[in-house]
Amino acid sequence: MAKTVSIAQARQGDSHTIQEIGIPSLVLMERAALGATSRILNGGFDLANVLVFAGTGNNGGDGLAIARMLHVRDVKVTVMLTGSEDRTSSETAQQLKILHYYKIPVIPASTDLTGYTTIVDAIFGIGLDRPVEGKFADWINAINASAAKVYSVDVPSGLNADTGEPQGATVKADATSSFAYAKNGFVTEQGKQYTGKLYVEDIGVYLDDHYEA
Repeated sequence: MAKTVSIAQARQGDSHTIQEIGIPSLVLMERAALGATSRILNGGFDLANVLVFAGTGNNGGDGLAIARMLHVRDVKVTVMLTGSEDRTSSETAQQLKILHYYKIPVIPASTDLTGYTTIVDAIFGIGLDRPVEGKFADWINAINASAAKVYSVDVPSGLNADTGEPQGATVKADATSSFAYAKNGFVTEQGKQYTGKLYVEDIGVYLDDHYEA
């Protein structure tokens, strides 16, 4: 297994790349989505009716970009959004604007997942620091109970990326695309049960001794 990193290291790498090197966050998001989309298209997933379950933060933005990339490859795709469109991160708001240009359906999050053949989990990223409860737990439990295969974006929603322990309701993915580096929690015995087949996407973030946490 190649190098794994902590949440703190991943954040520092992102910050250095964006703030010091000057690669915009949206560029990293696009590269992440391209890598994950390629895995989904070529990983044996049933693409007859794909659902992207997206949060309002940047993990959701990754998912929205994946939805668009699947759509332009003639995959039927719907987005379920876990919150209001006017309360998203700036990058996710931009991805929503692009999604609307392509007339990709965006609907409120629901536990009715009937008919979807693959679900892309883009609800929470690695920064989740609280137990998953309430309606989010209901949505994640519905994802796990569905007949669809599940592909997680950067981290299965609810999983602690440092320890590999579930934080309340946690997505059990068939495969996960981790961005830049695998996270420490993904290679623990418990973490492996949630990440499924693990891929690492090169998005242009590189750690070195000069700024590594």
